[in-house]
Amino acid sequence: MTRPESVHYLRTEPTMAFPEGRLLARKQRQLYVLAPDGWTRLGADRPIDAKPLTRQEAEDWCEREGLDWQAFEQL
Repeated sequence: MTRPESVHYLRTEPTMAFPEGRLLARKQRQLYVLAPDGWTRLGADRPIDAKPLTRQEAEDWCEREGLDWQAFEQL
């Protein structure tokens, strides 16, 4: 039996400022956004248009965006 993931990943819809969207993570009831220097705490409400991602999809997104792996692993 596998444990459910403690972190759930999401991607926001693309915007002019962020053509690939932003990577979000929900840990317990807290929402975070990934910035180049690490995770920033947002609040509890998930954006309506955010799409769920698997951890592998989130890792791939970080690689495409050139974000530091250490920043991703901090959460």
